[in-house]
Formats: sequence, C-alpha cells, structure tokens
Amino acid sequence: MRVLTIPVTPFMQNARFITCEVTGKSAVIDPGGDPDKLLSVIAEHSLKVDAILLTHGHLDHVGAADILRDKLNVKIIGPHKDELFWFDALPMQAQMFGFPPKETFLPDNWLEPGDTVLVGEIRLEVLFCPGHTPGHIVFYEKSAKIAFVGDVLFKGGIGRTDFPKGNSAQLKESIKHTLFSLPDETLVLSGHGENTSIGHEKRTNPFMSGQYG
Repeated sequence: MRVLTIPVTPFMQNARFITCEVTGKSAVIDPGGDPDKLLSVIAEHSLKVDAILLTHGHLDHVGAADILRDKLNVKIIGPHKDELFWFDALPMQAQMFGFPPKETFLPDNWLEPGDTVLVGEIRLEVLFCPGHTPGHIVFYEKSAKIAFVGDVLFKGGIGRTDFPKGNSAQLKESIKHTLFSLPDETLVLSGHGENTSIGHEKRTNPFMSGQYG
C-alpha cells in the first residue's frame, strides 16, 4: 500500500491518498478542502480514485468530499451514522471554523464497527472510536499495521472534546480499549501533524498517562 499525504486548508489537515500496489486502485481519506489541489494531485500521479473515505464529519475533514464525488463519479463511504449531526450542521460548521459557506451533503454509505472496506486488495477494518465526535471511525490495515485515526489520537495528544457532542471520557476509552489494543508497531496516521506509533503513544502520551487530566 502506498500512502500519499496532502495537507489541506489553513487547518493543515492530512488528506491521504492510499493506493493498492497490485491493482492500482486508490481512495482518498478525509479530503478536508482545497479540491482543486487534490484534483491536481490525482492528475499528477495518475491516481485511479475509486472511493472517498471519511473518519468523521468535521468540516476540515469532509470539506472537499462532495466536490470530489461529483468530479470523480465515486461514492463517499463512512463515517458512522452517528455523525449525521455534523453533516446536517455543515453550514454552521463553516461559520464556526471560518470556512467559506458550505451546503449540507451526506455520505452514500454509512459504516458500522467490524465492516471492511476494500480498495483493490487493501482491506481496511472499521474500528469505532467515538469521543472526539459521536460517530468517529478509524480505518485499520492489519497486514501493513497502519491506522488512519482521524482526530482520535495524535503524536503527544488526543482529539478535542470541547465541540458539541464531544466526550472526553468516551474518547479516552476508545483510545485505551480500541487503539491501544493494536500492535505496538502500528503506524498511526493522524488527521493533523506528524505520524506516530501505538507503542510510542502508550508509553509517552501525557493525556493517556494521567499527566494532563
């Protein structure tokens, strides 16, 4: 699996293109904005994008999804249906985050815990990790030991829970019981910032050790 990371919007959100090296099929995970930039990347690398995958409904992760769907004639898959609140609130989110106006749209398919998403021969397991938002999911590729975690876990940090329907205790439970059950060598690809690993965060993350709350 090849992974190409393209930071988008002033929030520097990590949009990720994943490509199956056997079939050449690709998907984009969390295209948060700058659709022209993302379309240029697709053209430059001759990517065959078959799907748009979303971890949660915050605008800085979904802002270009509907535009790419229309341009590429593909489906938006995920997140969990408990994110409906955030999709319905896209116009409000645009005001809240200082983005240009945004109309409401919905994914084509919601995902459930235990579902599997195929991108060529890449098998992404769907892990349910609420807390940052109520329906946040993580895409985990077991053979490569890579987790696309959205805004659940960061290098030295965890997702914010001060937005509507955020829940700090629930977020920490998701990290402890779901993410920290993955192998220590699992590469963590977060929605913002640097990559990290499960083992590193288990050992050093101050929010999970009790150092910060």
